[in-house]
Amino acid sequence: MNNPHELLRSRYGEIPFDYNIPWNDSIESILSHRSVRSYLSDTLPPGILELLVAAAQSAPSSANMQTWSVVAVEDAERKEELYKLANNQLHVKQAPVFLVWLADLGRLAHMADCLGLPHVALDYIELLIKAVVDASVAAQNAIVVAESLGLGAIYIGAIRKNTQEVATLLNLPPFVFPVFGMCVGFPNPEVKPVVKPRLPQPTVLHRETYKLGEQEDAITRYNEIMKQFYTEQKMNVAGDWSEHSAERIATLDYLKGCKNLRETLNNFGFKLL
Repeated sequence: MNNPHELLRSRYGEIPFDYNIPWNDSIESILSHRSVRSYLSDTLPPGILELLVAAAQSAPSSANMQTWSVVAVEDAERKEELYKLANNQLHVKQAPVFLVWLADLGRLAHMADCLGLPHVALDYIELLIKAVVDASVAAQNAIVVAESLGLGAIYIGAIRKNTQEVATLLNLPPFVFPVFGMCVGFPNPEVKPVVKPRLPQPTVLHRETYKLGEQEDAITRYNEIMKQFYTEQKMNVAGDWSEHSAERIATLDYLKGCKNLRETLNNFGFKLL
């Protein structure tokens, strides 16, 4: 088991709290998470994909409506197309399996149609939010189990930049929306991903009420931690976390194809009332 002291220092760039509490393999696995961008070509052993889906289905689901699905893509040609649609990220076609997680309200719509019932609630944004949340918590369960088995993974949000093309490629029906992709496979041992520091807890943990003004000192400290991280990793990154993040929201350039998401969702059948 890794040293809790070192794990927490990697996650925060400092020791943020007294960690002299019971420690176990589950905590270690979750705190050790890192995004894997280089994979071996080895296919997943039989039953592993199904186990990941079982873990995903063990996540909570709002009203037990289970408004998510996942498409597992292993075909090389189809992964090549997804690679192109996801900003040419090499790991999308390199990983043995690429999972596309879906906010799936199409199943409910189909059930209602079969029963001769309307589905007017699907016109409202609340149902889409529920489905996106369901898909997200399910996917995170899958990643935790994958990493516990020695696999690596990384989320790919870039598929939303070409949502309609992804939907056509995967034959998605109305009311089914691709939320994000996920590479899964055995990490390339020659490429060692590192744990990236996260914001200090005073920026995200609020007691009783939200306190925006009290975050400034912690964010300033985090900027310095990230500068040190970039230096240690020999990453030629100018500026700090605050500058990078603010620049991404300053214009529409960062959104690219996602800036027309409402129109895309309308085309998928969602009225978003």
